Amino acid sequence: MNNEEDLIVKEEEINTTENNLLHIVFQEADINILKQSMEMDETLKGEILLIRDDFAVGPLNDLDTEEGWQQRVEWWRSLLEGSPYGTQTAGSFDDRQVVKELIEKLDANSALEAWIWMGQNQHDVCGYFWLMRQLSIYQGRIMVLYLNNLPFLNEKGQLYYPTTIHEILPKEIIKAKKLSRPITLSEFEVDPDEWKRLVDENELVRILEGGKKIGSEDAGFYDKEILKNITGEWQKAGRVLSNTLHRMKIKTGDVYIMWRIKNMISNGQLEVVGDTSKNWKDFDIKLAGSSERTETVSSTSDEN
Repeated sequence: MNNEEDLIVKEEEINTTENNLLHIVFQEADINILKQSMEMDETLKGEILLIRDDFAVGPLNDLDTEEGWQQRVEWWRSLLEGSPYGTQTAGSFDDRQVVKELIEKLDANSALEAWIWMGQNQHDVCGYFWLMRQLSIYQGRIMVLYLNNLPFLNEKGQLYYPTTIHEILPKEIIKAKKLSRPITLSEFEVDPDEWKRLVDENELVRILEGGKKIGSEDAGFYDKEILKNITGEWQKAGRVLSNTLHRMKIKTGDVYIMWRIKNMISNGQLEVVGDTSKNWKDFDIKLAGSSERTETVSSTSDEN
């Protein structure tokens, strides 16, 4: 082969591989970081698909049936009442359609690889378990990049250990691509059993215990973290929420935490002034049985 023919072949290889990557993420904030990285490194360019649901919380029973799926949607809808997101958020997307789209793309292009980006957190790992059990026939074309206890550099050049993809600088994402590896046949055989175990246990909370090990916890798992931020003085529920989210080590979403706050009001652990069915900022809370006078609400109502 002469140099001219060799050059044509290389150009064809570039053209055929340029769009043969498809990225899958589990948190919306990850999308922007990947897009920034693609601008810096064209070899990363590819479509990004987002699995939106947080399978680390909520019921998992019968998600392979329409009835089971809708029961989960209704569970989310009940939690979203009074939230800034609105109840219409539940059911506004369908991750099953994302998987259908992914499979259609893999079938249409035999050269396509799907890269699953996964941070060291239960949100991503539970999403991975739900997703990958549906992709076993594509073994060899499904790659995973798992940031399992791996150090990266921050803006100051210091080492740190990110737990989510979007915590990583775009230039560090380019380095992270070297972590990409095929999901093994063994993983395709074993990991679906992990998902089945979580479904069978059917607790409302799931946490990452290390590696890809997910443990099941009851609905009140985060209550102790919430109570650390509540005193005998009146505070706005929104302030308690933000303080809890900021200080807790094992993270979950604001919707779930506010649902637990409302549960603690219902079971008498907390006292409340205001309407809990409206905006999260429309009610104040304190520990039940405290001697703080109700009149102090007026002095704190403008806080936060």
